[in-house]
Amino acid sequence: MVRISVVVPVYNEDGNVAELHREIKEVCESNKYIYEIIFVNDGSSDKTEEICRTLKPLKYIAMRRNFGQTAAMDAGIKASQYEYIVTMDGDRQNDPADIPMMIQYLEVNDLDVVSGWRKHRKDTLMKNFTSRGANLLRHILVHDGIHDSGCSLKVYKRECFEHINLYGEQHRFIPAILKIKGFRVGEVIVNHRPRTAGKTKYNWKRTIKGFVDMISVWFWNKYSTRPLHLLGGVGLAFLLLGGGCGIWSVVLFCMGRKMSDNIFPPLLTVFFAIIGILLFIFGLMSEILVKTYYGTGIDSSYSIKESVDFSNNED
Repeated sequence: MVRISVVVPVYNEDGNVAELHREIKEVCESNKYIYEIIFVNDGSSDKTEEICRTLKPLKYIAMRRNFGQTAAMDAGIKASQYEYIVTMDGDRQNDPADIPMMIQYLEVNDLDVVSGWRKHRKDTLMKNFTSRGANLLRHILVHDGIHDSGCSLKVYKRECFEHINLYGEQHRFIPAILKIKGFRVGEVIVNHRPRTAGKTKYNWKRTIKGFVDMISVWFWNKYSTRPLHLLGGVGLAFLLLGGGCGIWSVVLFCMGRKMSDNIFPPLLTVFFAIIGILLFIFGLMSEILVKTYYGTGIDSSYSIKESVDFSNNED
């Protein structure tokens, strides 16, 4: 029998959680799945928690504050127990009825991950435009073979997360991260529904964070095992630049020019260029250190207040 864990991060979705829970439960029971539903409350300030505590069966996880969708998803995945992990948004735009089709596609094609593709999106014009631009840029940098990495509706085999910790806005790039590690990734077209309750949580800040994380995934894909190829190449380029500036200075001196009258343009150019590249390189190297730090299991980038299992069993 198919055993699935459905992980749903929720943030101020009191108008959606009850109906979403009903839909997930109905799909799982009609397909005779052994299942668990995990709602991760990411610091909601509305009645989301109050409603979640009335739902059964449900494994309810409450974050101490709003840590972001990626952290909530990571907490839910770590709390799951079954062989297939299904992730989806809490706004009911993802359709739980697509889950059986996605699981079948994963099994028939012997895949490790199946990602949903919202080919016919029911979002605002601006959100569609931003998403398409981000997908185009991701395709250029990451090459994960996915049309719609922003779709949260995905099915994973449990082994995909055995050595992965998520942070930032990296839930969008899980298929890319897994593909880097050699997992088999597929994609299917899924239903996308208009939002009927609550407000969207996406804004320009999340777009910027997603772009920065995209650069991180690109770097991790290209240079995680050979950072010297990047750092050494850049270092060599600046050595050549420094040599060129040195030759320029010698030529000016031989021409009888006073260096005191010509020092600021080359000095400022070299100074700002070196400072900029050093900061960028240190940022990328820090990315590796952060992955190593959280990957040890000693610490985590978020904190859980409580974890409660509201099962059907009576005390």
